[in-house]
Amino acid sequence: MRRHKFADLPLQIKITVIYILSSVLILGVNLSLLIGISTVSSRLQRTYEDNLYLNEISNSLDKVQDSMTRYLNSKSSDALEEYYLSDQEFRNIIEGLNSGITDSSYDLMQRNIKNMSDDYLDLVSQAIEAKRGRNVEKYRLRYESATEMYNYINIYIESLNNRQFEDNSKTYSEISVSLRSMQNVSLVVMFVVILLNVFAIVNYTGRLIKPLRTLSESANEVAKGNFDVDLPRVESKDEIGVVTSAFNKMVVSIRNYISQIRENMENERRHKEKELMMETHLKDAQLKYLQAQINPHFLFNTLNAGAQLAMMEGADKTYEFVQNMSEFFRYNVKHSDEPILLKDEIDLVDHYMFIINVRFAGEIKFIKQIDEDVLNVHIPGMILQPLVENAVNHGVRNVDYDKVITVSVRKDGSEVCVSVKDNGIGMSQETINDILIGNSKKHSDSMDSNGVGLDNVIERLRIFLDRDDVMEIISEGEEKGTEFIFRLPFEGDN
Repeated sequence: MRRHKFADLPLQIKITVIYILSSVLILGVNLSLLIGISTVSSRLQRTYEDNLYLNEISNSLDKVQDSMTRYLNSKSSDALEEYYLSDQEFRNIIEGLNSGITDSSYDLMQRNIKNMSDDYLDLVSQAIEAKRGRNVEKYRLRYESATEMYNYINIYIESLNNRQFEDNSKTYSEISVSLRSMQNVSLVVMFVVILLNVFAIVNYTGRLIKPLRTLSESANEVAKGNFDVDLPRVESKDEIGVVTSAFNKMVVSIRNYISQIRENMENERRHKEKELMMETHLKDAQLKYLQAQINPHFLFNTLNAGAQLAMMEGADKTYEFVQNMSEFFRYNVKHSDEPILLKDEIDLVDHYMFIINVRFAGEIKFIKQIDEDVLNVHIPGMILQPLVENAVNHGVRNVDYDKVITVSVRKDGSEVCVSVKDNGIGMSQETINDILIGNSKKHSDSMDSNGVGLDNVIERLRIFLDRDDVMEIISEGEEKGTEFIFRLPFEGDN
């Protein structure tokens, strides 16, 4: 069963997340309350502004009427200037009234007030101009008409103000109910949030303490020496889970250590019983090792004697064959366990190819492409000859066309590149992979061999060069054969 990711978080993050969630919830409740209060305040503000605006219109209208009356009575320049100022102020104020087509009774009354105000201002302006032109009859009629319009406008303003007051009273009642509802809801939400926080803290604390309690019980049992105690279950990846996992590993390690001590004691007892037998086997192995060393020396000495005999009898070809055989075995005896020069390996291949061509009646063409300046580099003994032997046995031995084996040595930067190539049957990629991973015996047969296989060659090169990628094998199919390539560090003139 997959654990929830939250259980794997560190304790600090868990506690922080719970605190943040509860804080965000409380903040959300407070923000909701503040938004509601702000909305109610905005509605109250709009109501207050509407009433205030109507009062400003009424006051500004009174100023226009008073300034007109004073000018008509006195015809003074101050009264005329006051009229112009009040006229401009009133015009600016009534610009805020709705003048468009609408179905709202409030907007309709505002449009009527604006239209009557425009007509009123025109009448006042005509009365002022008639007074300035000394047209008594005209300014008297215009004054009376303006005064009548003034009264109509005040009636409309008062009517609209009363209707807004009634509506505002209803709005205020609704707002009061909304505030009380919001207050009740806020109290309920706050109470629920507090309960949820308490529940979360109690629940989380219980879940936190439970694995600690189980761990402490197991630790007490281990302290009493009972290492077979049931290991506590790791339920999370937080600090408690890490400590529990470490405790379990410690107990398992102690169990394994005790078991290992018992096993070592049993092995030691058995070891003492076999010491005498091992001494006997060691002596036998030493004797066989000496015999194994004697046999190659004996064979070398025998071949050398045969070469001398052939030379005395005048059998030159037999002498040359036996001499190459002798040199071949002397190399094996002398250089089997120490690094040698690449030149000596090339000489060994020459001896080997002479012997092979005697066996195969000269069918194998042997080509050497050697850079003489790099033959003094060191190489483990018996590396190059097994590769040539492999080219003979597994490359060109059974082909029915010209058999060619090429050995090339060249300098490539700071390395010496050594290549053994044949034009035989080639290799599959599977065979190449098996050879490179040390499984060449899977593809070997019963053909002649000096006992040094490709696995041995590659492994000794890895030890000598201290790296894994020591051999490259390239095969492109029949008649193109196979090429073995390895590289040695160039040692300069030394």
